Order: sequence, then C-alpha cells, then structure tokens
Amino acid sequence: MLLAIDIGNTNIVFGVHDGTAWSRHWRVQTVRERMPDEYAVMFRSFLREAGLDLDSFDQAVLSSVVPQLTQDIADMVAQRMGREPLIVRPSQTVTGIEIRTENPERVGSDLVADAVAAYDVFQSDCIVVDFGTATTFTAVARPGVLLGVAIAAGLQVTASALVARTAQLPQVELVPPPSVIGRNTVHAMQAGLVFGYVAMVEGLIARIKAELHDAHVIATGGLAAVIDPLTDCFDVVNPWLTLDGLRLIAERN
Repeated sequence: MLLAIDIGNTNIVFGVHDGTAWSRHWRVQTVRERMPDEYAVMFRSFLREAGLDLDSFDQAVLSSVVPQLTQDIADMVAQRMGREPLIVRPSQTVTGIEIRTENPERVGSDLVADAVAAYDVFQSDCIVVDFGTATTFTAVARPGVLLGVAIAAGLQVTASALVARTAQLPQVELVPPPSVIGRNTVHAMQAGLVFGYVAMVEGLIARIKAELHDAHVIATGGLAAVIDPLTDCFDVVNPWLTLDGLRLIAERN
C-alpha cells in the first residue's frame, strides 16, 4: 500500500493507493508554521477515517515545493512508518522522463509528477495545466521529454492582488457571472477575473500547441473544476494527476 504526498504552496494533497486504485485522497491547507507532530496528528486523523494509520503502508512518496516543510514531513513519515519516504528530486530520482530545461534541478517536483502522469495517459505530445497558487502549463513531447513550462499567477492570487491594489473593489466569489458585460461591480469583477482567466488559459494552450504541432491537454489542481465548464480546451480533467505521477515514480524506484 502506497502513501503519496504532494506539498504545495496553498494545499497539501495526500492519498492512499491500494495497488489497484486510489482508495482515499484528501486536500488540506498548507501551514508552514505547523510542527511535524501537528502534521502527524492531522494525517492520522484522516487516515483513521479510512481505517488506516501511518504504519499501514509499504511505501511512501513525497513531492514538495515548500522547502521548509519537505524534510520535516519526510522525517515525520519515516519515524512513524519505520522507513524513509521517496522524496522526488528531479535531477536525482528515476522518473521515466527526460527533463530538457536549462536547469533540470530547478523544475518543481510536482510538475515532474504531472508530466510523468500525463505522458503515461497519452503516450504522445501533451500539455498539463495545473491550477494551484500559480497556474502552470507543462509541455511534454515524445518519447517522454519535459520541454519546459509557462507559469502564470493563479486565479485566486490574481483576484487577491486586484482587491489589495484597489480601494473600492470587494472580494468576490470566483464563479462566472450571467454575462461577460457586468452590470454591477461584483459581476464586472467576475467577468474580468473568471472569463478573462479562461481566455488566458485558452490563449497559452493555443500558443504551446502551435510550438508542439498540436497536443492533448489535461487539467488538474484545485481550481480545474471551476475552469473546465467554461472551455472546451481540455481533453481530460484529473484533479489527482500529481498523485498519479507520484505513484508511477514510486513504482519506477
């Protein structure tokens, strides 16, 4: 049984794979100040809902873009499982894909996991759009080469920045308004933020496809479900894609 953990800037996503399928997965807020013992209590609480504990697993794999939490959570898992988790480090871990960027060691381990999972799905040129704190567009080509990434501010970050930099604009729910022509402040902001964000996503996908000479597109991340109904540019939506990539990397190591 596998425990996979993806530590992101906004959320920590972790799941349980029983060898056949994901039996459970969870998404919780990332808190940098939380101590390892506090994370242990949190993990145990969720796992007990599934009738499990940290010592139930044969293997654990971990990706992280939050350096100050990486080793603390890895040590916590190792102490309670009795074995070290595999920490995905792009330049040191067998992943099954080649990273062809200028500095492969600087590529986020979550993006590598995304690329591994996406290429496993399509076995051809593909683009992974991961909606998180940042929205990333990862280009993967045959025969399993991570070519590079485009990074944009995430939708929630964009909305927060707009409100913070203006005196009279309120926080709004990130849902599509009735019309792209807003007739009140809330609808006007939703039109610009949500529909504008969709246009940005579609535009970047179109430009990447032009360089790849067409490609499949897969979306993941917490906000993928918000964007998916507003566009037809995604071939697949998988909110747990990063965990799938971590599972594949664990198998290859």
